[in-house]
Amino acid sequence: MRLPKAIKDNLYFLLAETGSQVANLQVLLETASASVAQRILDRRGYTYNLKMRIHDGCLETLRRSKKGEFDIYSLRAAEAIATDLERLTDICHDCVDLMTNLTRKDALKKRSSAKLLNDISRGIDMIEKAVDNDDTRLALKIGNIERKLDREYERLFRRHLKELRKSKRAADVVTSLFVAHRIEEMGDVLLDISESLISAKIGKPMQTDRFRSLEAALSDLGLIGAGVETIAETKSGSGISGISANGKDDGYAAILKDGKKEKLIEERDSVESWHEIFPGLAPQILSYKKQGKSAALLIEHLPGLTFEQVLLQESDEMLAKTLKRLTKTLKAVWAETKRKKSLGAGHMAQLKKRLDSVLEVHPEFKTTTADVNGQKVKSLSQLLDGAEKVEGKFAPPFSVYIHGDFNLDNIIFDDDSKKIRFIDLHRSCYMDYVQDVAVFMVSNYRLQALDKPTRRRVREVAVQFHDFASEFAKKNGDKTFEVRLALGLARSFITSTRFILDKTLAKNMFLRGIYVLERLQGVNAKNVKSFTLPVGELFQ
Repeated sequence: MRLPKAIKDNLYFLLAETGSQVANLQVLLETASASVAQRILDRRGYTYNLKMRIHDGCLETLRRSKKGEFDIYSLRAAEAIATDLERLTDICHDCVDLMTNLTRKDALKKRSSAKLLNDISRGIDMIEKAVDNDDTRLALKIGNIERKLDREYERLFRRHLKELRKSKRAADVVTSLFVAHRIEEMGDVLLDISESLISAKIGKPMQTDRFRSLEAALSDLGLIGAGVETIAETKSGSGISGISANGKDDGYAAILKDGKKEKLIEERDSVESWHEIFPGLAPQILSYKKQGKSAALLIEHLPGLTFEQVLLQESDEMLAKTLKRLTKTLKAVWAETKRKKSLGAGHMAQLKKRLDSVLEVHPEFKTTTADVNGQKVKSLSQLLDGAEKVEGKFAPPFSVYIHGDFNLDNIIFDDDSKKIRFIDLHRSCYMDYVQDVAVFMVSNYRLQALDKPTRRRVREVAVQFHDFASEFAKKNGDKTFEVRLALGLARSFITSTRFILDKTLAKNMFLRGIYVLERLQGVNAKNVKSFTLPVGELFQ
């Protein structure tokens, strides 16, 4: 870990003090010595002071140092380790306090709680070497102590239960169990320290299971020691990182996704489905490894720009070229994967499911019924119920294989190969193509770039994309496309506000969603063919 000398010295002092207090607790459990108990309690303030010196030192280093002079992940790890070491000493103090409840001061001598502390002391001894050498092997060994302590505590727990049934001193048995439980919690603290050490080495927050998955995935491709650069964090908690071969800064060798196993299995299966259904659109899977509840997925790094980058940064000519290639690609995918089976998107059900999250961020959006100059204004709940009834009347005439999360940053255009590629495919499935159309259109609008030239480009993209999808609908006999698109737009406009803190933009999106919901009220079989939305004005 790259740390200033003062911070590192204080960290070593704190390690020594923590080790001393754990050793004293072990003596206390074996001897019930009142002087040892007092020695532990007398040191309460010292560990706190050392922790605060480390925290203050890290803050001052960040404030004064030049960019790149010190590693921010090492500083974060030092702060976290200092806090965890103080937690260990706090547990020692708690154990001393618990022992004051014993009716016999030597009641813990015959029990094995003190033996648990051998592993804690061993773990503390390894921390200094792991800090000095950035040793992930040693960090993993520190983390492994937690599992061993869990097993030992389970054995002690069963032993205490048996003893409790026979003992005449039940209070002492319970106190002994509480002490053992507090020592078992020390293993959890060592696991946290282990993960802080690993995170400092990797340069990103990293849990032990996720690190093991990552290590196995990189090993498959001979990329052990490769640079790992955090690119993003998904809403589901997965991390997205760029992997640079041998730490070189000449582009990524692969993209790593690591996180919950269930989410990454979905991603892997969806990518494989795209390769079977429409080859060439999805990236190749290079490796998949799982460890416990975590997994790591290494995916081919796709060259090019996201549609969002093109829209915000590139020329009008480049934007037109990208949009043309995208619509041509989608037309081919929809035609190739078209099925007669009707699979509705359930836009209103999606909206209702996410509405609580929207209202948590924007409670002012919760509207009620009102009377304005004699005109009844429906509440949000009534508008949703009315739109849901309309949705139930007009099922899509066919389904296609959709992306499922068709935001601008999930679409890649490579100008050299003139190809569109898709990423983040865990929601791909057969469904109404209107789902992707609506998400794409609103994904343009919700860009938090409010200058007039960008908003003009957003409007043009939305209108052109609508016209393309509308033409596809006409050629394929889809007579209810416009009303289903309205349902999808209302859903996307309103649910997207939960990710937007800019009150002006969020309000504009919400009011557009309300406007569309109001237009949907009363749509029926007689007027559905004439139903349209003023798309140009809607995306102003």
